Amino acid sequence: MSTAAIVISVIAILIALAIAISIERRARARRELGHMQTDARRDDVRHHREKAEDKRTEAAIAEERAKRAQVEAELDEERAGQRERELGRNN
Repeated sequence: MSTAAIVISVIAILIALAIAISIERRARARRELGHMQTDARRDDVRHHREKAEDKRTEAAIAEERAKRAQVEAELDEERAGQRERELGRNN
């Protein structure tokens, strides 16, 4: 084999090796991007579930406050009725 043929063969092998390395890097980068996107979607799902749970908690608190306000309103109404009856007795 001539020296030129050896040089050309070595250059072709190096080029093929560089192409293979480049393809592998791109594939790894795509896989990493896919993993990052999957993680981001999972984080998004977790975030929405946490928000939903927070809203449910807020709703339960609001419901409890509404019940308490209703009881207080009924108590105030009862007190008003008592005062009216006391006024009626005194007059």
